[in-house]
Amino acid sequence: AADLCGIDKVYRIGGVQAIGAMAYGISPLAKADKLFGPGNQYVTMAKQLVSRQGIAIDMPAGPSEVLVMADETADPTFVAADLISQAEHGPDSQVILLCLSEEFLQTVLVELDLILETLPRAEMARKSLDNSIGIVLKDTDEMLAFSNEYAPEHLILSVDGASEAANGVVNAGSVFIGNYSPESAGDYATGTNHTLPTNGYARAYSGLTTQSFMKTIQYQELTPNGLMDLGPDVIRMAEEEGLDGHARAVSVRLKKIRNEKF
Repeated sequence: AADLCGIDKVYRIGGVQAIGAMAYGISPLAKADKLFGPGNQYVTMAKQLVSRQGIAIDMPAGPSEVLVMADETADPTFVAADLISQAEHGPDSQVILLCLSEEFLQTVLVELDLILETLPRAEMARKSLDNSIGIVLKDTDEMLAFSNEYAPEHLILSVDGASEAANGVVNAGSVFIGNYSPESAGDYATGTNHTLPTNGYARAYSGLTTQSFMKTIQYQELTPNGLMDLGPDVIRMAEEEGLDGHARAVSVRLKKIRNEKF
């Protein structure tokens, strides 16, 4: 990927020290204008600190989280596996299950125990699960309302009519539709970026995209006739704000166009 993009230098660095080195340009690293990518709570804080000094960052992307919406059409084994896939990230990750019956919730809990028996990162996953919750709600609409309020990083829709339910999603980093769309596929293969807003930031931020690496510049050019049309309105708005200098920058030009004396 780097070769296709013409990138000929790759540095194997990470952590808070990498954020500092790239933000301030510690040799051999050049000073960066934008810093993107996920990290732990310390990396997230470091990115937010350097962003105060003119460095653009993608978003506050911290510990991973997933919310699974499941109804009677969901496979409890699939659901448990999806929850574990995020819980194994670290003890500060959070997973949430929304379902429609206590029976389904208990079945998922049994499946979780079975997975943990053979999971290499079981101890870490258990700590995460201690910070996680399962909630029984009455229908898909209620689950969507909860999810939109929580604004999860990853949202898995394991419900009947998942595509239709996706239309009701307002706040989420990345949405996985249907029983055969595991979050792991988004991490590695589907083509979406998995640098996503966490901790409720999906209410205000989007996930990382190619557009994040770009910026825009605004240009405008007025002809004398154009300034004649817009000028009076600009002068009036400037004067209403008490910014006479702004108004004068227009009025002197209008006088020039009209051959009036300054």
